[in-house]
Amino acid sequence: MLKQTIISAAFLAALAFSPAEAGRIEHPLGVLELFTSQGCSSCPPADQAAAEIADQGDIIVLSYHVDYWNYLGWTDTMSSRENTERQYAYGEAMGRSGVYTPQAILNGREQMIGTSSADLNENFDTLAGKGEGLNVPLSTRMQGDEVLIDIGSGAGKADVLVVYFKGEEKVAIKEGENKGKTIAYRNIVTDVQTVGMWHGEPTRITLPARVLDPRDSDGCAILLQTTDKAGNPGPILGATLITTH
Repeated sequence: MLKQTIISAAFLAALAFSPAEAGRIEHPLGVLELFTSQGCSSCPPADQAAAEIADQGDIIVLSYHVDYWNYLGWTDTMSSRENTERQYAYGEAMGRSGVYTPQAILNGREQMIGTSSADLNENFDTLAGKGEGLNVPLSTRMQGDEVLIDIGSGAGKADVLVVYFKGEEKVAIKEGENKGKTIAYRNIVTDVQTVGMWHGEPTRITLPARVLDPRDSDGCAILLQTTDKAGNPGPILGATLITTH
């Protein structure tokens, strides 16, 4: 219990500090969601590209480890059925017949093989140039024992998501297609929670501070994301990221 209290205090303090002190991305160019697996031989270059993008500090990177390659002789230690379901939901929304790794989703709008940081950056610039970047302002701050999420105006409606992640972890892979490799992973998604709705008007969502508790994570991204009629994820309209280091 004491350990959890200390971690929570550090995380909540990060909300109150300046971007330079807290490890924030307040006005990101875009959101990169990488669907990857420790058991996929094509994924290490994408994991490296994601790390390079994360180090830039202008794009939010989220790594979702899927579980459908676990039968190849190595069980991905970060994989979950929920991550796989999110990828399949994107596939349905984009009219695709299947999924693959490494798959990068850019701003919830476009998909590509995510093995080149240069190509990823170019596509983010193209999306921004077409007006398909993150155009709705989104920010967070602490007020007493509450967290305030402020969202600007725009068109349509969207869910407000909190995506928890581990900042970095190195894994020595002992079996499967990547046997013998030690790979560093960044911003590994551990949980996704919907905490509110937005209907196009300036909105403030007030949450108990415990909602943004790290849950054994190192921070979270807050996403403003649309859905289609079936509830599948769509374009991301706004985002911010908070870390504890």
